[in-house]
Amino acid sequence: MALAAAAPSQALQQHAGRELPNVAIFPLMAKGHTIPLLDLACLLRRRGLAAVTLFTTPGSNAAFVRAALARGGAGDAAIVELPFPDDGGAGAAGGSVEGVASASSFTAFAEATSLLRPPFEAALAAMRPPTSLLVADAFLHWAHASAAALGVPRRLSFVGTSAFAHVVREVCMRDKPGAAPDQDGPGYDASTGTYTVPEFPHLRFKLSEFAPVSVPDIELHIKVEVAIAASQGMIINTFHDLENRYIDHWNRHIRPRAWPVGPLCLARHSSSANQAHAKPSWIRWLDEKADVGHAILYVALGTLAAIPEVQLKEVANGLDQAGVDFIWAVRPSDVDLGMGFEDRVKGRGKVVRDWVDQWEILQHTSIRGFLTHGGWNSVLESITVGVPMAVWPMEFEQPINARFVVDELKVGVRVHTIDGKFGSFVKSEEVTRVVRELMFGEAGVAVSTSVKATAARAQLAMLKGGSSWKAVEEMISELCITA
Repeated sequence: MALAAAAPSQALQQHAGRELPNVAIFPLMAKGHTIPLLDLACLLRRRGLAAVTLFTTPGSNAAFVRAALARGGAGDAAIVELPFPDDGGAGAAGGSVEGVASASSFTAFAEATSLLRPPFEAALAAMRPPTSLLVADAFLHWAHASAAALGVPRRLSFVGTSAFAHVVREVCMRDKPGAAPDQDGPGYDASTGTYTVPEFPHLRFKLSEFAPVSVPDIELHIKVEVAIAASQGMIINTFHDLENRYIDHWNRHIRPRAWPVGPLCLARHSSSANQAHAKPSWIRWLDEKADVGHAILYVALGTLAAIPEVQLKEVANGLDQAGVDFIWAVRPSDVDLGMGFEDRVKGRGKVVRDWVDQWEILQHTSIRGFLTHGGWNSVLESITVGVPMAVWPMEFEQPINARFVVDELKVGVRVHTIDGKFGSFVKSEEVTRVVRELMFGEAGVAVSTSVKATAARAQLAMLKGGSSWKAVEEMISELCITA
């Protein structure tokens, strides 16, 4: 299959008497990693800071990229499609993380993307004008090495986590708490199984709170960190005022420089705003609820975690007993939620089995709470629109995000497993308790007040002259224009 033409954007604009730098952007083929970088691409184009070339894979991924760029005001961006070889690997998953069997398959998928290296190198070498800056997902570590070998002058890694989670994970990989279970180590108390982050003594974690890490996971992490260290910096979808102590710590003591440029969702155009005549059924349902003054809980537990059907039935029973109005984006779409559940909640609960635009839902005036797995995109979007959260971590860095949301930011409440350990079962009674607490309780009032104040700070960061506004401008100026 031939590569799509790597032509530059239409008539590169002039900026201060020179051609705009050509920024190549290569997201990992996962919605949670692709969407923020599409937002960044649209921001660069609308502000006239750079010409943009997007790398993706054919089919649904390319279609999604084209639609998002057109909707976001970057329809003139060049798009290069990189086909997977017909030998399985990541291509067997439909070229997308959403096609893998479970979150446990993520590492294998990330490594299989290296099959794209030959066509990526050919396309990158052929780009005219040459690329000034490559922004690639940190999990595409091989792309950073390819760009360096081809002489691309500047490279940035996109990190899809919070600065908080990235710093905690980095020091954990350094200190390896619990590697020798019966022995103390840096920050680790073997008698209690507790790890205290040496640089931040207020952060104490039980090892049972962390997601388990396999040898392949560690090997991938090392490759990612090597790629980041060899780059000129990393882009984080956050804002300085939210995570200043962790961003500043990284920039002073670890490096390379972290550029907080978010919340990038605030650069996104709403599809319903652009096509009000074609509102999806779930938005029309929320409109009807808003008309009668009902407060709605949004429920979405991620797209990768393989949640057993028996657990999802507990969620269903918990929502039923909580007596709240809710909209639930269910995965997998064919799961059985229990006999008669959807009939029992009809009118006050809506189960959606298709893909939904989460950003649109969270912005809706009827949404007053979010039961979430705690993925960083979900957390940041919820913070940005002032919606408090009930956090139930499932995979990856989500337990660390949960600690940040509940204990540091105080914008959410925690869902507890039956034994307090990460990945254990959650009973329907706990779902009922935490949902009622969030929507009706005193704790819900407190976190709602806190998250609204935080949302105001997020808006300021992205406005002209705000910290993230200036960070984007400084990033392009320092890396592309003055380099």
